[in-house]
Amino acid sequence: MPDALFADPRLARLYDAFDGPRDDLDHYLAIAAELGAASVLDVGCGTGCFATVLAGAGLAVVGVDPALASLDLARAKDSRVRWIHGDATTLPPLQVDLATMTANVAQVFLGDDWEATLRGVHGALGPGGHLVFESRRPEAKAWEGWATTTHRVVDGVEERRELLGADLPFVSFRHTYRFPDGTEVASDSTLRFRSRAEIEESLVACGFEVVDVRDAPDRPGLENVFVARKVS
Repeated sequence: MPDALFADPRLARLYDAFDGPRDDLDHYLAIAAELGAASVLDVGCGTGCFATVLAGAGLAVVGVDPALASLDLARAKDSRVRWIHGDATTLPPLQVDLATMTANVAQVFLGDDWEATLRGVHGALGPGGHLVFESRRPEAKAWEGWATTTHRVVDGVEERRELLGADLPFVSFRHTYRFPDGTEVASDSTLRFRSRAEIEESLVACGFEVVDVRDAPDRPGLENVFVARKVS
């Protein structure tokens, strides 16, 4: 089930404002051009930030997300994208050149759903198609920076983020939003921090070849960007 941050209509409408500029998206767009992709499946597309960038660059785009509130916002942004309510395991027949999972999408899969997602993506790719995604490096211990409660205010709405616990490979945290009328809505999230070796092993097990593992230019030293090719 998607986190309330994405599934609750009131919170989904805040997501883009609090997320701020997506400096990572230019990097993904450059990789799509590097790979010569003409069609892209954006897994966990959320409110459609990257899918709309791809569509604006002239690519054929499919965006899939299980959070209907986020997807409704995405649909309102761009009618050129084929928006699908669901996940990578419930896709209709597709043959795309590239599949992407930006931001923390690859880390929201906590158990067997990770390999199920990889197999679903594998089935949606055409021969020789690629999967590109990022994952935070466990050794960078990003959660240590989440241990102190942080506050931000955007358009009169206050956001508080706090670390709930780090029991590796799982790290849990909470976003709480206080609206001008005094109401509060909380969203709890958990991410799985996989090692590079664990991710590479899972990719190979699901029919991919790891072509490259790169540093994330927007978070140098903190994340790995995986480029994998469908081989079987």
